[in-house]
Amino acid sequence: MPEYLAPGVYVEEVSFRAKSIEGLSTTTTGFVGPTRYGPVNLPLDVITSIGEFERTYGDRQQMQFEGSSPTHNYMWHAARAFFEEGGTRLYISRVFTPMKSPGPNDQPDGSARFTITGTGTSILVQARFPGAAGNMRVRITLRLGENVLGQDKGPDAAHPIPRARGLMENDIVVLRAAASPLSSPLSAVFATAHSYFDTATGEQSWKFTPSVGSDKFLKDMHPNPDPLLGDQIQGVTATISVFPIDPNLSSLVYSGLALDPNHQMNGLPDSIAAQFAAKPNSLGEARTLPIIVTVNGTSTGLALLTTLFAAEASLQSSLLDPQSTDVDRSLDIVMTGGNDGQRPGADAYEGTVDEVSMAKTGLVSFEDIDEISIVAGPGSTFGYDGPFRDDASTILNLLIAHATRMRYRIAVLDSGDNQSIADVRALRAKLDSTYAALYYPWIKILDPVTRQEIEVPPSGSVAGIYARNDITRAVYKAPANEVVSLAIGFEKTLNKAQQDILNPLGINCFRFFEDRGFRLWGARTISSDPEWKYVNLRRYFAYLEHSIDKGTQWAVFEPNGDLLWANVRRTVSDFLLNEFQNGALLGDKPEKAYFVRCDRSTMTQNDLDNGRLVCLIGVAALRPAEFVIFRIGQWTADSNK
Repeated sequence: MPEYLAPGVYVEEVSFRAKSIEGLSTTTTGFVGPTRYGPVNLPLDVITSIGEFERTYGDRQQMQFEGSSPTHNYMWHAARAFFEEGGTRLYISRVFTPMKSPGPNDQPDGSARFTITGTGTSILVQARFPGAAGNMRVRITLRLGENVLGQDKGPDAAHPIPRARGLMENDIVVLRAAASPLSSPLSAVFATAHSYFDTATGEQSWKFTPSVGSDKFLKDMHPNPDPLLGDQIQGVTATISVFPIDPNLSSLVYSGLALDPNHQMNGLPDSIAAQFAAKPNSLGEARTLPIIVTVNGTSTGLALLTTLFAAEASLQSSLLDPQSTDVDRSLDIVMTGGNDGQRPGADAYEGTVDEVSMAKTGLVSFEDIDEISIVAGPGSTFGYDGPFRDDASTILNLLIAHATRMRYRIAVLDSGDNQSIADVRALRAKLDSTYAALYYPWIKILDPVTRQEIEVPPSGSVAGIYARNDITRAVYKAPANEVVSLAIGFEKTLNKAQQDILNPLGINCFRFFEDRGFRLWGARTISSDPEWKYVNLRRYFAYLEHSIDKGTQWAVFEPNGDLLWANVRRTVSDFLLNEFQNGALLGDKPEKAYFVRCDRSTMTQNDLDNGRLVCLIGVAALRPAEFVIFRIGQWTADSNK
């Protein structure tokens, strides 16, 4: 309450309107499953295009799990379908399970690597994440900078003062002695630059420490504008290029990297070891930097440079040759041993949380992201009628349990591949939830990898159709009678009689209609409760509940009396009035479409004593016109109407 202590005019701001509730997004989706590359236990970041997916989670190539033949990259296909159908925001929770018995060419943790060995020093170049896509090619290119040795005027023209302009602490440099017509090429020494205070001149100066021999001092050098007549100081930097194994993906280039691990630029480390550290400075770098570079043994810049020279015999001479090309000054390596591990089971999909680092995996990682409204596990039901049946069934139940626990989500479930009508009915018979919907059959597409027709799980397309439906129409409109953009067919072509069997069970079918294309032709949940029969009804109530939840947080800890109750009623009523005016509720006037009660009729004294505010809300939600019926009969012109 404001205080009025001294005489004067007081201007205060007050609010005469109810606080508003903003409708939340219902299109953000989360996919869980294996990918070719990418983080497993880092906090998730939103993906907005298939290009972003590939940069973080690897290419589109097929997966090779331990002990099985290559399988399609269902997660990539699902992400592609999601964005093609109209989805805009996607979270990926990658799951990975190491091999039980790695072969001689496989790394136990699945991360590809290559070691460059020198005398007393080794450089380990390792893929940051496990996966076969980590078997990338890495190119290390050395470059010489311009001559930084200049001069200032001295006491007389015959004695100029040498200056090193642009030199930095711990730079690796090449010192070249002045040449004469009889000595060519210039002699060269590699050294580390260090600043020191010269007591003789009272100024800060430079000394250069080579790997062998004594220090060389800037004050002893002889600059000259003509490089053939004066000494030279040139800095050595590295450029690292990472080339993915998929030719469709662009390479990543990191230039101007210092060699010495103690080198800094504007107070920040900028060496190779710092740029590709095991623990980068930010989460963004941790997700996107493709490799880790670790220098073992003597970890000075000169030792690293000597190790590179030992790995490529011509590298030193090429570096000193002003006519050399980038290819001449490069060392190419190929990391090996990366693998896709074994096919992840239900425990990997369920996920874990590290109690120390709080790192989360699997579905557990989705619990921290409040905006997710749709979850799916594309490819988890592949081979459902084979040895993976138990895991696949468990994964479906885990998706349902996750959506139920999080309340404001719906799980999009895939049927198994190559399932008959009897098989999918048996699958459906084991499930019952108001927070999930089942789709059948798989969708046939043209695979951009093999250029062959393949079948992919429908959840990626369905999640995209949900998003497109919500954006172009509204969440209360049933996500059905929608075109499947990428489809060139379905695994099984269903007719009306077959759908007559499946639709009452809550199995949403894909159908082909002449002149209308390939369409999603069902919008039911797998619930046995007729009150929650339809997908759009479940999703619309999730939208209402979530929006009211977020939009009324201001009421917590407010004085629980008539004024607060009136404010809550106005806030919720204004939100529902907007929904009614948008056509989301049934009724010809607001009184028939919804009601909001928050007063002593909804709360007992016990509620008030325990700090509870109870608001009762009822809405007349719209249901889809699933069966459109026209009754036609004969009549005669002179018949009475």
